[in-house]
Amino acid sequence: MAVTMADIQHLRKMTGAGMMDCKKALEEAANDMEKAIEIIRKRGQAIAAKRSDREASEGCALAATKDGFAAVLALKCETDFVAKNADFVALTQSILDLAMAKQPATKDELLALDMNGLTVAERITERSGVTGEKMELDMYDFVKGAFAMDYIHPGNKLAVVVAFNKVADYQVARDIAMQVAAMNPVALDRSSVPADIVAKELEIGREKAREEGKPDNLLDRIAQGRLNKFYQESTLMEQEFIKDGKINITTYLKQADKDLAPIAFKRLNLNQDE
Repeated sequence: MAVTMADIQHLRKMTGAGMMDCKKALEEAANDMEKAIEIIRKRGQAIAAKRSDREASEGCALAATKDGFAAVLALKCETDFVAKNADFVALTQSILDLAMAKQPATKDELLALDMNGLTVAERITERSGVTGEKMELDMYDFVKGAFAMDYIHPGNKLAVVVAFNKVADYQVARDIAMQVAAMNPVALDRSSVPADIVAKELEIGREKAREEGKPDNLLDRIAQGRLNKFYQESTLMEQEFIKDGKINITTYLKQADKDLAPIAFKRLNLNQDE
């Protein structure tokens, strides 16, 4: 039986593969639709294995919020051309929609979820066969709170989610999410900065003081002063507010709602931060 255009279009709709790839798969499968789908999926597995050592440096980062749960994830590929493709963005969105519905605790749990008869991992491999590029779920994370906000920077390369201790005004919550996106804080406040980062900053402060010829008995005091400056620049609550450099985030939140506080945030950037 000859392969018809209707068959090709049906297979394309089922797999997202190109017209010629669908035609070849149907010819190889003697027009058996299930076998043709399997051929295309195996092609994806073969391409994924062949390109496993390639770097997937481009991709699509998305985030979403619902009922105090906010998730952020990135699907990565090799080229910006594929990253901007509507089908690739749609696959990323579908994975995020599934994450929002099922709220998996880890990336591995998300990859194992069923997506229309295949796992998420298998769907990604299948799409790799369509594009001929390596693809991988680079990151999945989430926050939970009484209220949550997401922010996706134009271009789908940078996404943020923030959880709050209480229901917040939309614009206030969005301002905090945009602050995280723009200023890349290392932690909420100085008490939540990891101990290894504190130790590293203190050592850097001492070393700089030595290089400046400061006396040994002043090194720790100088290092502590520089650590305080680090806290002001690198912790969310002490950073200058990007919309008003005269106040920090703590002051901004007190002015907006004295009881409101962010309790967690996640930031995903596919571009390199300066």
